[in-house]
This record gives sequence, structure tokens and C-alpha cells, in this order.
Amino acid sequence: MTLQHINIEDLTVSPLNVRKYGAKDCADLVASIRSLGVLQPLLVRPLEKGFEVIAGQRRLNACRILAENGEIAPIPCLVMAEGDDATAIEASLAENIERLPMDEVDQYKAFAKLVKEGRTSEDIAVTFGITERMVSQRLALGRLHAPILTAYRKGDLHARDIRNLTMATPKQQKAWWELVKDKDSYVPTGQRLKDWLFGGEHIPVSHALFDVEQSGLAIVADLFGDEAYFADSEAFWSLQNAAIAERAEAYRAGGWGDVIVMDVGAFFATWDYRSTPKSKGGKVFITCTTQGEVAFHEGYLTSAEAKRLEKAEAGAPPVEKPELTKAMQNYLNLHRHAAVRRDLLDAPNMTLRLIAAHMIAGSSLWAVKADPQKAAKPEIAESLETNTAQQAFETERQAIKTLLDMDDVALLDKSDGYYPRPSLAEVFTKLAELADGEVLRVLALLMADSLAVGCELVEVLAQTLNTDITAAWTMDDTFFDLLRDKQAINSMVEEIAGENAAKEHITATAKVQKSIIKACLGGTRTPQVKNWTPRYMAMPQQGYTTRSGFADPVQGIEDIAIAAE
Repeated sequence: MTLQHINIEDLTVSPLNVRKYGAKDCADLVASIRSLGVLQPLLVRPLEKGFEVIAGQRRLNACRILAENGEIAPIPCLVMAEGDDATAIEASLAENIERLPMDEVDQYKAFAKLVKEGRTSEDIAVTFGITERMVSQRLALGRLHAPILTAYRKGDLHARDIRNLTMATPKQQKAWWELVKDKDSYVPTGQRLKDWLFGGEHIPVSHALFDVEQSGLAIVADLFGDEAYFADSEAFWSLQNAAIAERAEAYRAGGWGDVIVMDVGAFFATWDYRSTPKSKGGKVFITCTTQGEVAFHEGYLTSAEAKRLEKAEAGAPPVEKPELTKAMQNYLNLHRHAAVRRDLLDAPNMTLRLIAAHMIAGSSLWAVKADPQKAAKPEIAESLETNTAQQAFETERQAIKTLLDMDDVALLDKSDGYYPRPSLAEVFTKLAELADGEVLRVLALLMADSLAVGCELVEVLAQTLNTDITAAWTMDDTFFDLLRDKQAINSMVEEIAGENAAKEHITATAKVQKSIIKACLGGTRTPQVKNWTPRYMAMPQQGYTTRSGFADPVQGIEDIAIAAE
């Protein structure tokens, strides 16, 4: 823009200036400009001859009053570039909104011009710092019959009635205006106007989409024969709906992307939709008033759909609206879940398979992990590998994996990080093919693999199952290396080598005492008892001192027996 001082005779009001009413009310500006001059430059655009005022009409009128008395010098103006009507309208509208409140009809006409220039309701609202609802309300005035709009502008009609009339059809508006003009007619207003527009059962014959003569429906007419009505509204709707369905099907056959039949009485707000050709997926929206008047709106998308289309054209992947809402999906899920859960109560064999499947594949409610059998030292891990029970377990694990066709999948997670699990449905399907005995075999392995090391339940099970620990375990160097308590070691010497040997070596080092135990076990020294086992591997587990942490042997046996029962 450039600042120029332009003679008043070279300035005219632009048709793009949005203020049509109120511009002549400029008495306050005459005094100010006479005293201080034009402080705020006018916004103008060049014409072939002279300039047109985009914003500043009231200042121009005040200057013209002063010019009649020769009191005005060239006027300061900011000169815009040529073209871009939308920018000019926005500039005029922004300035006028900030100053003297504009007439609502002027605002509507200005907004309508911007929409024609490609602006959306959202764009207009953001530009001028007003709500999108206000923009929609102003644009709705465009639906009014011209005489009604003029009467409202003059203040002859109530805003409440205008709101109702914007939802009426053009034919209804004209009919209502005829009542207004006829001084002897009753003019419905307020709630009665709404009832008159939308609540009547008098359906004009002219609204029928079907052949009225062939329908055979009874018709009633006024004495003058100007309008005829259907006597049976229910019969009318039956035929009208069938005709609407036929028209909708014809649109679909004609290649329209979709045809939306809106609810009776639903209002089609054009400003909430974007005009979109059939080639780009434009839809047909069919509306029907409560009085049966049908309208076909061809080539539209909702604003949200149009935005998605723009994103798709820009390369973004399309996002289709799901058929079911989240609430509906939740409703279906809960009822199906309830029915299946009840049937499971009568299907214990199926339940066995479900338990095994959940243990292997997991779910949002199941997370079964194998005990990692963490060894505190490498030599402990090496010792565990020699345990025949451990070896037998690993052999069975491989057999179960083969049975389930899961050779490359860990049956249970032993890690602390991400664990790729197989499909729950696939595992269940495989288990459903197995006999009950095979399923129990799988469950036994899974349960044993997820039994926590060091838990009390291990001791209860050992007593219940009459487990012979020594059948799987043999005392090795790791056991003796980890054996450190002198009092316990001396007690072991007493058990296997006798009381005298224990007394004779009570002050000996732990190494010496361990060597006595090893000699008895190896046959180089005669043991006092055969098949001796340290109390640590007895059933129930016992210690050698009051510091062992193990329960009293007698009391421990009683506790385990009670737990097993």
C-alpha cells in the first residue's frame, strides 16, 4: 500500500464497501475533521478514473459536507493494489465491525460475497474474531424472501420470527408475507408461526412426488379452488416415502456417490455444506418438510467431508467414517460377552483349552510369565543343568511345543521386555483339536513353568506330591562351595560321620569338616547312616540352627498337611 493525498472529487464509494446503512450518520466526524483533519486515512483502490473507497465511507461523507463550504484539503488515503475483491471486502468489513455497529443485513451481504469468493464460515469467523455461529446466523438471512428481509431491516419484524422464517421454504415465506400484507388476515407469530410452518397436517397436493390422480387418494379443496389438500395424511406419507425412495435409487443409478435421505423436518443449512461435483464424490441430500414438500440438493458434501477430500487430494490417506459408533460397539460387545460367558459355565472342557490359550498367548487381562530361574552365580546355573528333573522338564517343554506346532515360539515369557506372543485365537483353535488328556498335559507344563521359585506353595506341593528331591539332585561342588555356616557344617558331620567325629573336629576349619562329609559320601570313610541327605533337601525343609528361618520340623509337617487339605 502507498499513502497518497487525493482530491475529494476523485473519490467514490466502492460497491464492495460493506456498509449500506448508517454511513450518513457522520455529524460527530464533521466536527472532529474540521478541528483536527482526517486522522485515519481512507482505504481506497484505483479505478480507470479516480479511486473507490473500500473503508472510510463515513469519513468521506463528513469531508463532503465540509467541502461544500470549501473547508477540506486533499484527503489522506492508503491505496490498495488492484484486483482481489475478497481482500477488499475483508478490509472493509474488518474496519466497520471495529467502528459503528453494522446493520445485520449489510453483514449478511458482505459475508455472502466472501463465501462466493471461496471463503468458508470458519475462515470468516477467524478473520474477524467472531463466532462461527454468528457467521451462520447472518448467512441464514439469505434464505429470506426479499420483502421480508427489507421489513426486518426497517425494524417492522421481530428477530424471533425471522429465525423461524429462515427455516421455512420459499413458498411458505411468500404465503406468510401475503398474510402480512393483507390487513384483514391473521398473521401467526412466535410459537404460532412455528406451528404454522412445521406442525400442520394440511398437506398440499402440489407437494406430492407421485401421480395424484392414479393414487386415488381423497382430495379436499377450498371454495376458491386455489389450493387442494390430502384428506388422509397417513396415506399420503406412505406413497410419498415410496416416491422418495425411487428418486434416491435413481440418483444412485445415475452415479452419485451417495444419496442421503434426511429426517422429515430436518433443515438443510447450505452454509454447513460444500458444493462438490459428482465426479469428486458429491452427494445428494433429500429433505422433506413436515408438510411433505421435498427438495433435492445435488452435489454437496458436509464441511468435514470436504476437508477430508482436500486432505486426500493432497496425498493424505482417506479416513472412512466407521459404521458403528464407540458406544454401539460397546453395547454389542457387552451383550455378546454376557451370552458367551454364561455358556462357558456348562463347557468345562472348553474352559480348560481357554485357560491354556490365555496362559500362552495372553490378553489384556492375562499375563502369565514363566519363572526365570535366575541364578545368583554362574556355577549355580551350571549345577541346575545337571538336575535330572530340570532336564526332564526341558524335554517335555520341547514335546509340548511340537504338539502345538510352536517350535519357534516361547510358550511363556521369561524376559522383562517385549515378548512377541502368538495369536490367542490361533492357539485356542489348535488346543480345540487336542484330546482332554493332551490339554491337561499342556496345562501341567504351563503351570509348572509359571510356579514361582522360593514360594511357600512349592513346599506344599512337594509334601502333597511326596516329591523325592534326591532322585533329581546330587550334592555337587557348588553345594559345598555355598555351604558356609560352621555350626550347620558341624551338625552335618555329626549326622553322617557320628557324634565323636563332630566333637573331635569342632574347632577344625569348614574346609576340613566338608572333607569329612565328602569322604563319607565317596566311600573312603564309613558313614554312620546310609543314603544321607542334608536337612535342606528333606521333606519338609529343615535347618540346623535357630537361625535357619525354617519352621520347626514337626510344626512344619502339620502346617503343610493342613494347607494340602
